[in-house]
Amino acid sequence: MSMETTIYSMDGKASGNLSLPETVFGVQWNPDLVHDVVVAMQSNARGGNAHAKDRSEVKATTRKPWKQKGTGRARHGSRVSNIWTGGGVAHGPRNEKDYSKKLNKKVRAKALASTLSKKHEDGEVVFVDSLTFAEPKTATAKAAMAAIAKSADKAALATKRQNAALVVLAERNEATEKSFRNFGNYTVKAVKDINPVDLLTYKYVVIAEPQAAVATLESRVAPRGAATK
Repeated sequence: MSMETTIYSMDGKASGNLSLPETVFGVQWNPDLVHDVVVAMQSNARGGNAHAKDRSEVKATTRKPWKQKGTGRARHGSRVSNIWTGGGVAHGPRNEKDYSKKLNKKVRAKALASTLSKKHEDGEVVFVDSLTFAEPKTATAKAAMAAIAKSADKAALATKRQNAALVVLAERNEATEKSFRNFGNYTVKAVKDINPVDLLTYKYVVIAEPQAAVATLESRVAPRGAATK
């Protein structure tokens, strides 16, 4: 089964229709699954850079602070003790900690399809026949997004200052990527690289060259070994 949607051109005109596969855009929303995948992906992206020195790593004199007895003060044997200022840290963050989580490929694929389906159901996916530029041009990219936003009746696509849209290309295009590079509210990615974290970060998803892009998405969400049309 399939669903019909409108394809727009860069000048904001409706240029045709597209049948969307339900395996990609008609999947039931599964918030628990998507949450687990997003948390796992964010954990896998953690670098583990936070690092606190323990007492064995702190460089300081090894001399005893004062003699063991006769001073009236508590006995101490080292200035790198964790109870001293400038000493080691007890139970602090360590850069050898592994935050990664196992993520099954089928679960990742289901989360991608579920997220795309939810975005489409909420009217947050826009299809554009092409987003190509003869040369990198920020003004042309801005005009194109404004025209598409007006025609698709999605004003926030052109006015939202942060995380307005994820622009998805069928294949990488240097001129297109550079045209959007100066915007802080758009990010451009190839369809093979997008994931649920990307999709949920941005309000809208703008998919260029939809026939090729949707075909790639079908192959990504299909069960392993299953044939795709």
